[in-house]
Amino acid sequence: MASVAAAEGAAAALRSVLSRAQQAAARAGRAPGSVRVVAVSKTKPVPVIRGVYDAGHRCFGENYVQELIDKAPQLPEDIEWHFIGNLQSNKARALLAGVPNLDMVESVDDEKIANRLDRVVADLGRKPLKILIQVNTSGEESKFGVHPSGCAELAKHVKLNCPNLVFSGLMTIGMLDYSSTPENFKTLANCREEVCKELGIPEEQCELSMGMSADFVQAIEMGSTNVRVGSTIFGAREYPKKN
Repeated sequence: MASVAAAEGAAAALRSVLSRAQQAAARAGRAPGSVRVVAVSKTKPVPVIRGVYDAGHRCFGENYVQELIDKAPQLPEDIEWHFIGNLQSNKARALLAGVPNLDMVESVDDEKIANRLDRVVADLGRKPLKILIQVNTSGEESKFGVHPSGCAELAKHVKLNCPNLVFSGLMTIGMLDYSSTPENFKTLANCREEVCKELGIPEEQCELSMGMSADFVQAIEMGSTNVRVGSTIFGAREYPKKN
């Protein structure tokens, strides 16, 4: 019964998040469907995720390879999974082979992981994989992500040398406490401008994935097209207790 109540609570919270996201987009003069909400389900059990799916949502995000590999086969195949955690190149094959409906990897931050993903996609014969380049906009050493000055070069590498990847935009996590400041968002928007100029593509073709539970409304108002919302939908994370 607890999981039923949790699933119902998450579905109601999702509706609230979607409404707030649409309102924020409208305030910024953008169309209602211009923002994707990735429901971040890490540590959450399959029945609770299923409740949010049954409420009509299809886009979910996970941070850990093994957790996603375990969950994906237990859930419908039309879910669009986003991998949003740091991905080690030695786990790329397991992720792509284990999750055929992986729609996007949001955390590509160097040429090594881009090249590895490109090779694995080709080896598995799967359709080209959408990727975002993760940019470290806060300057914290604890954060993964390419330095803003290197994002255009990495985007160019993906575009020219990784035919099995689809460069789809940029992602940032923000500050250590997972909130962001307007400066973080502005930095990512500036990176988009530079990348689009370098690649010769319109800015509409370059997504901005920024904003999480604490700040997704502000992020949308500042141009985000992809927000990653976990605890506001699912409640606090449930990490296993250590002995």
